[in-house]
Order: sequence, then structure tokens, then C-alpha cells
Amino acid sequence: MAVYKLFPEKDSSIYSGFPLMNTGLDEILEVSTFYNTISPEVSRYLIKFSQTEINDLLDNKVGSNTFQVNLRNYIANITGINTDTTLEVWPVSGSWNMGTGRYSNNPITTNGVSWTYRSSEGVNAWPTSYNTYVTASYSGSNTGGGTWYTGSSLGLELTASQVLSYSSEKDLNVNVTNTILTWYSSSTSGVENEGFIVKQSNSDEFIANNDYVTTVKYFSIDTHTIYPPQLEFKWQDYVYNTGSSSNTIINTSRMVASLDNNAGTYRRDSVEKIRINSRPQFPQRVFQTGSIYTTNYYLPTASYYAVKDLDTNEFVIDFDTTYTQISADSESSYFTLYMNGLEPERYYQILIKTNIGGETLVLDDNYYFKVING
Repeated sequence: MAVYKLFPEKDSSIYSGFPLMNTGLDEILEVSTFYNTISPEVSRYLIKFSQTEINDLLDNKVGSNTFQVNLRNYIANITGINTDTTLEVWPVSGSWNMGTGRYSNNPITTNGVSWTYRSSEGVNAWPTSYNTYVTASYSGSNTGGGTWYTGSSLGLELTASQVLSYSSEKDLNVNVTNTILTWYSSSTSGVENEGFIVKQSNSDEFIANNDYVTTVKYFSIDTHTIYPPQLEFKWQDYVYNTGSSSNTIINTSRMVASLDNNAGTYRRDSVEKIRINSRPQFPQRVFQTGSIYTTNYYLPTASYYAVKDLDTNEFVIDFDTTYTQISADSESSYFTLYMNGLEPERYYQILIKTNIGGETLVLDDNYYFKVING
């Protein structure tokens, strides 16, 4: 399998309470509700990934393989979750400019997208009338807040959503495969890639009750952390074809495995085939002229890999029975690792999970590497 991550080309939050304000360079993306004694307020955010990169990935890497695409945003701060809050992700209708504003600017910056305008103050207002496939929502006379395509009218369900509750995962991780397919076939669908808009559901927005105010902040592309937004592609390129090899599948849980071709340091733009050499910890005695310790065994088909950030101890690629299954060829078991989705100048650890005789093993024997720039 393979996991490949794209990073945004632009993003920005928009605020109903500051209808002309641009926040294109802010480190935070905010999708919140605010209590106002006169009228409730909300924020939403827009985020766009390069269609050229998406097309190149689908044409030259994913190909005809089964794939899934998730929009992933990482939580910076969240307050007010005393009831379930639903975040919705829709494909934007209409181009927009990122701008160079920040929330803290005084006076406000107005040279990019805002609640009222798509381009800048006074230029390209978000429309209030649209075709059958497009909609919007706003409160009272405060028009704006973006426009987006609805789902079933175009033949694919384009909505994606995630419920945030007190005990649930707060990072945004939603399946947007249908939207990616629609953008990829824009010549027939008529839907161009203008990015995503992330908002709270209509039932959560503009509630005039201070007990139901929810602040949700994610890291933006301008963050100084290791958590920028990502468009994560996962596809199934699993192949188990050992060809003419006489090596067998290991059948004992008392085993050792090594990554003999692990260089330890990789460039951020490299694509690496990581090979796994495995053997029994205590091989049976046999009559042969070579060392029994040089015989390489294959891992069982139910074997998977994951990658963990050593500093934060978080999985950047988690075990997945569909998309991180380990392949095999005539030489050894292996998997392909794309370094582009890993933050440079950081150390990572590879973990191998396999099932042998009903016993699940997780191997993490110093499988370390570093990603570097340049």
C-alpha cells in the first residue's frame, strides 16, 4: 500500500462578526460559534490544495488502484464542548484569494477573502443567488460566509462530516474521496477545485444561547508546529508475489526482523522501498553448507506497518489492514514509504505488526530514521 500527503496552497478563516476582515496568514483556522448580545456570530474556514498535484498523484502514482482521500486538520484549541458539535466539509463554489491578514491585525487587513467578499474588500462578493447545485447559509442580513456545492444533485454525495463530543477525537479526519473524484472529472462534472469550506452544521451555528458556544481552532498552513493541514491519499498497491523464490513464510512467533536497507537518513522528496528481513530467533538445525542465519523468511500476508514520530510518540501513519499491508516479491517482504508527508529534521520509528499462529506481534526493534531537507 501507500500513503501520500499533500499540503495546502492556501487557507483562511472568515468571521461573520468581522465581515471585511481577512486572516490568510494567521496560524489558526477557526470554525467556532460566538455569543453576542445583539446577534450570534460564527466563523468558518476555507482551505485549498493544488489540483495539479492531485491530478499528478492520481495519474502517476495511484493509477487504477483502490484509494481513499481524507482531509486532516490538527486541533490547536477547543472549548465549550458540553454538547455534540458537528463539523461539515463541503467543496467551495467560486474562487477566492488567501490575502495577507491576521486576526490580531489592527486595523484589520482586507486584501483577501472575508465573510462578505471572495477576493478583497469591495471585489467579488459571495453571491446570494446560485444554481441548483450550490447553496449557502447565513443569518439575517449578514450575507456571505461562502458558497458550496451540495451533494446528491451531482450524482455523488459530497458532504463529509465529523461529530465532536467531549470524549471523541478532536482532530478533523474526514473522507473527501467523492469530492476529489468530482474535481478530477471536472470536465464532465463542471465542478472545479476551489477548495473546501469547513463549518459547523446549520443546527449548531447562530444559536442565541451562551451555554452552546463552541470554539474550535485548528493549525493552519502557516503554523510553526509540525501539524499543518493535510490531504492524505491512501491506496492499495499490495502485491504478494514471491516468484521463483524458495524462501518460506515464517511460522514462529519467536522471531527477529530487521530493516537491512534502512539508510537511517532520507531526503524529504524521496520514495523508499523498505525491505524486511526476518528469521526464527532459534532456527532448527539442518544439514547445509551455508549459515542458517542468512536465510530470509517472508512475513505472513496479515502484516502491516506504521510510522511514529519519536518526539511526540504520535502515529503519522497508523496501522491499516487495507492501506498499510506489507507486500512481498522474489527478494523479501517490503513496503513503499513516501517521505514527502513527514516533517523534515525529525526522527521517526517504523513499527511492524504481524499475525503468526493466532498471535499478534508488534516489532519495533530500533527501526529509526530521520527525514532531512535538501
